[in-house]
Amino acid sequence: MTTALLTLNGLTKAYPGVVANDDVSFRIQPGEVHALLGENGAGKSTLVKMIYGLVKPDAGTMTMMGHGFAPSTPSEARKSGVAMVFQHFSLFDALNVAENVALGMENPPPMGKLAQAIRDVSQTYGLPLDPSRTVGDLSAGECQRVEIIRCLLQDPKLLIMDEPTSVLTPQEVDILFQTLRKLKAEGTAILYISHKLEEIRTLCDHATVLRLGKVVGKCIPRATTAREMAELMVGTSLHTPSRDTAVPGDVLLSVSELTQAPVAEFGTTLKDVSLELRAGEILGIGGVAGNGQDELLGALSGETRARADAICFVGQSVGDKGPDARRRAGLLTAPEERLGHAAAPDMTLTENALLTGSSRKSLQKNSFVNWTATRAFTQAIIDRFDVRTPGTEVAARALSGGNLQKFVIGREVMQDPVVLVVNQPTWGVDASAAAAIRQSLMDLAADGAGVIVISQDLDELMEISDRFAALTEGRLSPARLTRELTVDQVGLMMGGAHDMEAADV
Repeated sequence: MTTALLTLNGLTKAYPGVVANDDVSFRIQPGEVHALLGENGAGKSTLVKMIYGLVKPDAGTMTMMGHGFAPSTPSEARKSGVAMVFQHFSLFDALNVAENVALGMENPPPMGKLAQAIRDVSQTYGLPLDPSRTVGDLSAGECQRVEIIRCLLQDPKLLIMDEPTSVLTPQEVDILFQTLRKLKAEGTAILYISHKLEEIRTLCDHATVLRLGKVVGKCIPRATTAREMAELMVGTSLHTPSRDTAVPGDVLLSVSELTQAPVAEFGTTLKDVSLELRAGEILGIGGVAGNGQDELLGALSGETRARADAICFVGQSVGDKGPDARRRAGLLTAPEERLGHAAAPDMTLTENALLTGSSRKSLQKNSFVNWTATRAFTQAIIDRFDVRTPGTEVAARALSGGNLQKFVIGREVMQDPVVLVVNQPTWGVDASAAAAIRQSLMDLAADGAGVIVISQDLDELMEISDRFAALTEGRLSPARLTRELTVDQVGLMMGGAHDMEAADV
């Protein structure tokens, strides 16, 4: 047997009230693509942070090529041949590609030599990238290329990738997989974290499954179904979302020729956006990150104002109304950025429930908060959406990303919206939680609400939406019946091919 590239032996890490990793052991061989699977809160992030030197284990050991490996900083991990592409990009929009790459290097070469090195690596691995372009002008897929090329310039032995396809079109995913297979053929090992189980089956050689911090199983993905892997992750049978199709009702929300400049410097201008949403339907809006999703949600929520008649809700012009007025009327939204936008990090779950639920749940009277009712509302969200938390008075930042996502979506769903607009509702959420969130959105529509789902997850949109439209460079394509589209067609629409026989329906 060849010497393992990386061996983990009994790694344990505990925090107050929770054991994040409990006696975790497995091996990664050179040239192997190894999947790390687990539901939200299973301990995946803590584990890779220990490998990358961001967290020190309480117990256990690691070896790299048979030698002791205990990095105390990411710099030490990189010197040992470990590189990591995080789920959230660590790039500066105002700097160009080469400058961003230089910031991630210990001893960057002169800028001219670095630019040529970026061109060479990008050509070698099929990741075209211009080192002189400003990062703020790049697509999400191109930003990911910057992160990957920055890692490849370190000539890594182990590349850790956390949810790498969450912001990519199907065509970009194909390019990424070609790159990873080339790295694998060259002997680079890849530790791959993703909730997209069909991708795991396509790409990965072996998988280690964590549940509640422990290794509960290992499998060969190609010989295991996605459902089997999901059920191994959660320890129970997996629910498949479903609802009866019905004829849509009256128009609840309409947007007419909305053109709006972005608030952020590197945001996207909305250009003549028009749409209609009817009672009982789910409208899916797909698009690669950075094509106007945040701006569209801001316009619909009232965080950014438009001309009054640009947005009509239940027969009333609301384009110039703020978020509170729209919420009272029943137009609710859940933004993509859960920590800092959807939830205040240092406020408790009870306080965060109050922030958006005050009026529709009657949690205040004469400017006094009914804390008993607010805590009851918070507990109801926790119970119904299986939010893993010690209680209602825990700070939002203490929750794992997936559990906070369940709380945010549950908070809005349980306010009985007339229309709910959600951006990336299952981003970074495990298979079981994603199924529960999707089912809650489908139940809302079945009860007569209108739902807009803005998502980069095409499988999600194909599964739950009645109609689909693509948002590209701030322009929204005409909506088409989802059942008449293939995933390839949707991917092309997201790439800007809006001229595909796309008549309004």
